[in-house]
Amino acid sequence: MDASVRPAMDLSGGLEDVPVLFEGLTLPTFQYSPDNVQGLGCTVDPSEVTLPGCSCLSHSCSSESCSCLQTHGHSYSRTGTLLELSRTDFGCCSPVFECNALCACSDTCSNRVVQRGLRLKLEVFHTRNRGWGVRTLEEIPRGTFVCEYAGEVISFGEARRRQLGQKSEENNYIIAVREHAGTASITETFVDPAQVGNVGRFLNHSCLPNLFMLPVRVHSVIPRLALFAGRDIDAQEELTFDYSGGHTSQNPAELLSTQSDAAVQASRTDGLQRKACHCGAKKCTQFLPLDLSILN
Repeated sequence: MDASVRPAMDLSGGLEDVPVLFEGLTLPTFQYSPDNVQGLGCTVDPSEVTLPGCSCLSHSCSSESCSCLQTHGHSYSRTGTLLELSRTDFGCCSPVFECNALCACSDTCSNRVVQRGLRLKLEVFHTRNRGWGVRTLEEIPRGTFVCEYAGEVISFGEARRRQLGQKSEENNYIIAVREHAGTASITETFVDPAQVGNVGRFLNHSCLPNLFMLPVRVHSVIPRLALFAGRDIDAQEELTFDYSGGHTSQNPAELLSTQSDAAVQASRTDGLQRKACHCGAKKCTQFLPLDLSILN
């Protein structure tokens, strides 16, 4: 055996049920966490159970008896893949609520997907021109949950302070998710995995990605930023998502903006340096997005 070749190691340090592999090179210093943690300015602990549970005693919940499914509807098939994928092509999606710690159903209920954590074999590797990236070591069917984008949940003020304090050569990991529920209700979540995060922090942007992000609520009102396969993905393929929220050529931030929303967005991106996009897609926007919007 070549002594210069280091064995693959588990980036998660055993915190994931499936090891997150990486080989050889030294990774940035950060604390691995499979779940969101409370950061500066966040008034709610993401680990606190704040949503009500169902009283189902069956192995898997059904809409006839489950209060969770009656309230929020079915989001997953019996095999755990996401339903209504076509709606995400237009920058909108149905709210996703899973059964939680207060529910009486079993841990194998079909309405428990994201909370089960990582189930796929992923590897962090060094790309040719975009730094670190993530690839899958197995085929992933369309609609499959892949991983979370987990990190510190922070306030808008703290997110802006961190962004404005960054040097031009530093990576911006902060994702700002704006959920639109009707004409007057907007919920915002800011997640920064720079210092505390999971494998999602290494995912690159693409203007033609194979993953898309959905906010999924499990135990807490603070959503988990879950990434699903937008199409069938081959083994050894790099995993990417659109930092603006879509997985087609359409831009949800542009599709959903009203005049007032656009003014808010302009105030938030003012003073922030746009970074060049190197995704290589034919319809590349040339710059990385600065915000992510989702319509419920």
